[in-house]
Amino acid sequence: MTTEPILFTPYRMGPFQLPHRIIMPPMTRSRSDSPGNIPNRLMATYYAQRASAAFIVTEGTQISQQGQGYAWTPGIHSAAQVAGWRLTTNAVHAAGGRIFLQLWHVGRISHTSLQPSGKAPVSSSERVAEGVKVYIDPDGKGPTSGVGGMVQHSKPHALTIQEIAAVVQDFRHAAENAKAAGFDGVEIHSANGYLVNQFIDTGVNDRTDAYGGALAHRLRFLREVTAAVIGVWGRDRVGVRLSPLTTLAGSIDDNPQATYLGAAKLLDTLGVLYVHIAEADWEDAPFMPPAFKEALRMIYGGTLIYAGKYTRGRAEQALENGWADLIGFGRPFVANPDLPERLRRGLALNPPQREHFFGGGAAGYTDYPRATQEMAPA
Repeated sequence: MTTEPILFTPYRMGPFQLPHRIIMPPMTRSRSDSPGNIPNRLMATYYAQRASAAFIVTEGTQISQQGQGYAWTPGIHSAAQVAGWRLTTNAVHAAGGRIFLQLWHVGRISHTSLQPSGKAPVSSSERVAEGVKVYIDPDGKGPTSGVGGMVQHSKPHALTIQEIAAVVQDFRHAAENAKAAGFDGVEIHSANGYLVNQFIDTGVNDRTDAYGGALAHRLRFLREVTAAVIGVWGRDRVGVRLSPLTTLAGSIDDNPQATYLGAAKLLDTLGVLYVHIAEADWEDAPFMPPAFKEALRMIYGGTLIYAGKYTRGRAEQALENGWADLIGFGRPFVANPDLPERLRRGLALNPPQREHFFGGGAAGYTDYPRATQEMAPA
């Protein structure tokens, strides 16, 4: 009797019966309509093509104009954006899929040209991440031109206590809009050096008030945002993404294992549906020790998802060891809309066209070929 590899076995995640363990994680593609950062039919086609994922997490979606850090990324704070996203949720559901929206506020990783009235971006402090650049639209031609420019992010303004409360309300409002747009749930982006991460990590947060210093204070913003979103969706439809060892966008913590085990304990207490771990995936990236993964498993009792340069072999190992329940495959899903089938059959994968990752039209976005029945295993 042949045993099905664990990667392809069903999994129960809260109210969702998933057909296998392969998810599509969030990946910025910068294809929304401009002006207005409105999701469009091309984006709906892209996500529907990939509906065979156990579930999809959309690209980061700004909760407000203040939350935007790159040109042509979609929002979820206007009626037009809600209507635009409904095209995607309808298409994915028609294809039998499940889709969560990633709620995103970039914090300091932005530019005055992207901010309301040209104001400074906001953060936990006024620290600048030197050399960290953002993608802007210098000529206003929109994403189909495929032409943008990389510039140093602007110096941020440190949020006041009152302004922090307003941002929490922006997360709540965006969560309500995501429900109106027909999503199955939401994921709070607390990783990769963006706003929530800027409060968590000691290398960015130099506050001395109730949102800085001690770990409990640095986790307060995460707690308040998560509680606000749970208030809209309920615990069983809210996930949180963390990046414990990444140093993206200048976010570094002095003691990341203690910090992120603390974050996991907080999220376990709040009862979120899942925690999504973004592992560092660049050359010479920090290694996430197995003992750290085992500690996360002991502390957090919900679904654990890992993403970061996973292959089928690495995914099977993580699942067999009990570190993960689900695995996110990023770039392979960009180039292979039928990735679960290809992995199951051992077929060769289409290589991603990196020159089309950000901006542009259908090329390198919705034109990747699907596998045929005649294809032999690689």
